[in-house]
Order: sequence, then structure tokens, then C-alpha cells
Amino acid sequence: MNLDFYQPKNEILKKYIDGYYFISKDKTSGSIQYLTFPNNFCILTTNEDINVEIQNNEVTIKSSPDKNIMTCVVSRYTKPIKIHYKELINEVTIYFKPLGISHFLSDSKTIFSESTILDFTFMPDFNDKMIEIFSLTKDKQSQELEDYLLSKLQVKDFSFIEKILADIETDEKIEEIALKHQISRQYLNKIFTRHIGKSPSEYRKIHRFRNSILKQKVSKNFSELSQYDFYDQSHFIRNFKELTNSNPQIFFKNIDTKKDNIWLFV
Repeated sequence: MNLDFYQPKNEILKKYIDGYYFISKDKTSGSIQYLTFPNNFCILTTNEDINVEIQNNEVTIKSSPDKNIMTCVVSRYTKPIKIHYKELINEVTIYFKPLGISHFLSDSKTIFSESTILDFTFMPDFNDKMIEIFSLTKDKQSQELEDYLLSKLQVKDFSFIEKILADIETDEKIEEIALKHQISRQYLNKIFTRHIGKSPSEYRKIHRFRNSILKQKVSKNFSELSQYDFYDQSHFIRNFKELTNSNPQIFFKNIDTKKDNIWLFV
């Protein structure tokens, strides 16, 4: 399966969405599996005529003889998830940047109440719109999706949490960040989890992991790579194992870091 990962053409949407992709129904395709690794995006996926099974860290997807459409949202996972397509079905997946999805929801209080929400109502007419988009030719799907999302955009003032988010992406200690913004560490954790879906320390760990993937393109060796965001090489290796279940050498041997979206096909 060769997926094209699109970045929004619209400059406004780029502020809130990292990218998206489409999968088209194909009964001739065989079984496909891949691993997807932790990230700090909020991932919204809509499938048409789907039968899905979730067990531990594995998601099995196959077509359903019954007509249906389902949207799910994933805001948090800390271990690799194996995605197994028995066959390809119609799908659109949108990667929202941190805080991004909240600009499209009237009430975002419950979006991060669970790490994964199946059969999620993103917007009242969203599923119907996706059925319409699935019926379009590939060259028209992206424009129709972006036009629809623009029509639903509700820009909100998240300036306070945006400042905290920017600080979490630095090496500044979390206690010092709380002090800087004149709040307690407990309150910082509370508002961060409510708006981002994970704790500041978990977000930072995943941010460093993702940064190391980007920087691996230019790093000469793992010793140099570990100097960017980690205390030492052992910290770098430990962080990698926690999020990928493998050490950095094996991980980078099996993935192509030049891809827009980092997946390990198995």
C-alpha cells in the first residue's frame, strides 16, 4: 500500500492540521500490516463499511457487508500499535496538531477523556460529508475535505496553553515552567492534560523521540543523535525502547526516515 500523505494546501489549515491521507476501497488488495508509533498529534479516522476489532495494541480492519460509517479519534498511545487491514476500505485520516482539533469543536471538554474514542461524533454532518467525499475522484477529495474543514473552523484563544506548550518543547524543567507561569505543577498537569490529552512529561518524551527521528537524517551516529534532546546515550536508548519496543539501531534500520509519515511495515 503506497499512501500519499498530504499537507494542507490552505495556509490557515496548516496552523491546525499536520496532514491527512485517503485510502480507497480495493477488493483486489491482500492483507496489509504496519506499526504506527507514538506521536503528539490527535488522529481522526473515518471508515466506510467497516468491521473493526481492537485487542491489546493491535487493530484489525476489514470490510463489513452492512452499510455503515464510523469515525474514531485517538489522542494518546505510548506503545506501537499494529494496524492490520484484511483488505482496503474507504478511509480518511487527519492528523491534527496539538490544540488543533479543539478549533473545530464547539465543546472540546470530552475529546481527551479517553485515549481512544470509537464511533466519535466529530461534527453532526461530518460522516455524511465523508461518504460524499469517498465517492469523488482522488484529485477532488483533498480540495473538498479542506473546504469543508475551513467552513467548520472556530478559531479560539489558547494563548496561555500555547505558551506552556512551547516551553514543554524546550529543556526547561517542568517545575520551572509552572513557576514561570505562576501556577502549581499540579495545575499545570491538569490543564495540559485537559487540552493536549497527555501529561507534560509524556508529551515531552514523545516530542524528543519524534525529534530524534527527524534529526537522524543528518546525524552521523547514535552518540551524536543522543546529544540533541537527551541527558546521555543511555537516556536516549531507554526512551526509544519505551516508545518503540526496540533499540534505536534496530528501529532506524527498519524505517525510511525520508518518508513524510514514519511507519514501519511488517
